[in-house]
Amino acid sequence: MPGLIRGVARTAAIAGTATAVSNRVSRRQGNRWAAQEQQQYEHEQYQQQQQYAQQAPPPPPPPKEDMSDKLAQLQQLGDLKAQGLLTELEFEKQKAAILNS
Repeated sequence: MPGLIRGVARTAAIAGTATAVSNRVSRRQGNRWAAQEQQQYEHEQYQQQQQYAQQAPPPPPPPKEDMSDKLAQLQQLGDLKAQGLLTELEFEKQKAAILNS
């Protein structure tokens, strides 16, 4: 019987060692995979940032008209009124539109 107990004890020790080694290998492999996934995630984030940075900037706003353009439009409007082509009310509406634009 002592030989049987010794054999069972030896088997248990071997099985316990094998389990410990297997668990350690699994943990290491899991850590490696997690590190690879983290690197891949960081790489994808970097690529997205680069794509965002490379997108074309929005078009510039249209240039604002300077006062000389408005003065020219008002001059034309005054000429039309002087020729009798615009009524006083039409002239005032158009003048307000030009000045408020």
